[in-house]
Amino acid sequence: MSVRVLVADDHAAVRSGLVLVLGRADGIEVVGEAADGNGAVRMARELRPDVVLMDIRMPGGGIEATRVLVSEGVCQVLVLTTFDLDEYVYAALRAGAAGFLIKSVEALRLVEAVRLVARGDGVLAPQITRRVISRFAGSAAPVQPRPEGLEQLTDRERDVFECLGEGLSNQQIARRLYIGETTVKSHVSHILAKLGLRSRVQAAILVQERGPGGGQSAR
Repeated sequence: MSVRVLVADDHAAVRSGLVLVLGRADGIEVVGEAADGNGAVRMARELRPDVVLMDIRMPGGGIEATRVLVSEGVCQVLVLTTFDLDEYVYAALRAGAAGFLIKSVEALRLVEAVRLVARGDGVLAPQITRRVISRFAGSAAPVQPRPEGLEQLTDRERDVFECLGEGLSNQQIARRLYIGETTVKSHVSHILAKLGLRSRVQAAILVQERGPGGGQSAR
């Protein structure tokens, strides 16, 4: 089954380039294009793509569009930014984006990221992953002050929670913990639900905010 993608960017040339790259990839179908945040929300609700590739600095608000789509459970959102350290990125992560990439990303990496997000993984531009998490934790408001639900996590969920803090993919977590990838997906869903989070990236940031072993509670 193909991964259905909606491309949202206010620059026609950039949008066309993204559509061209994704349209050539096996197993990916571009189902629509939007030129602003409002259009992205409207089209996503109508077309139900698996992933919206969202420019966060465009008319209509890419961040607000991300918040709406994620909160409604319409689809996963992978945001794009021109700058590697940008307050808009942090706001997008708080809004529930599955991750972000820099617009200079190579075509193969873009295609891989779309596929990863579609199957439930999070994606952060590799060259700045730790810088983003560290700066987010150090200068932005916590994702959820005094988060409730940590004590509700099972031992295995705590293990997965710590792995999320390292930015590991579902496949990497499965290998580390010697469990199936489907089981990892189930644990991640339970963790997000118990902690009231919208994305695994928010979970990763929460681990960083709490420091090493922050996901562990007294047993």
